[in-house]
Amino acid sequence: MKTYGSIEAGGTKFVLAVGDENNKILKSTQIKTTLPDETIKKTLSFFKENPVDALGIGSFGPIDITPDSPTYGYITSTPKKGWTNYNLLAKIQKALNIPINFTTDVNASAYGEMILTGEKSLVYLTIGTGIGGGAVQNGQFIGGFSHAEMGHQWVKRHPDDLDFKGICPYHNDCLEGVAAGPSIEARTGIRGEDLPDDHPVWEIQAYYIAQIAMNTTLSFAPDQIIFGGGVMGKPGMLKKVQQNFITLLNGYVRIPKTVENYLVLPHIQNNASATIGNFELAKRMK
Repeated sequence: MKTYGSIEAGGTKFVLAVGDENNKILKSTQIKTTLPDETIKKTLSFFKENPVDALGIGSFGPIDITPDSPTYGYITSTPKKGWTNYNLLAKIQKALNIPINFTTDVNASAYGEMILTGEKSLVYLTIGTGIGGGAVQNGQFIGGFSHAEMGHQWVKRHPDDLDFKGICPYHNDCLEGVAAGPSIEARTGIRGEDLPDDHPVWEIQAYYIAQIAMNTTLSFAPDQIIFGGGVMGKPGMLKKVQQNFITLLNGYVRIPKTVENYLVLPHIQNNASATIGNFELAKRMK
């Protein structure tokens, strides 16, 4: 029986897993994302102890996913210390010498959700420490010279949030700058998980997140939009986003499902969407 590996390379942690041909997770572990040499050493150790036939990597970015590019496989202009212009793919490829499929973490999550749901056109958005989006249309990833950077699109400011500068080191108040998890603490001085459910900041967050849902609907017309990430795990957040989305869209287009079935949380439990997606992407390397 062949086995397949998954590396969900996140800015906070790496999730490593081995699965069988039916995408059953046989073994998994998490390691903290520290400096590259330490993180990759632990990653390679896991897969040397648990060999696989092929591997899928879904990485935080920006990354270079263009195969004929001289920096293919690199994490490029990330603000994460130590990881800028880091050749992630080559480090792992050289050590393991197996076929590897390389994409973004959100692309991997979108692919995993596609496999489970059977939807051929969907978008996966993660709202957490950062914000990113992966889109699958007719079973294929979208992209041109690079992958999409949906988390850095511009949004209209909430009227109660005009004085907040934003936290994005590149754009200040792009979507990630005003709606990613760290923006909550930047405004309030309190981590999001410690704020009460009725704090006004949640309505501000929902307003911004609903805008990416509307922009995604108008740009890609997907069959479903799936929200992952820690911010969306806040009780009542999805409902707030759905309500804001309906108000913002204002009936301009007809969505293919009720809003409760159109804007949803991941179908794959335990944050395993990227893991399942990576298994399937690894199989494509046979």
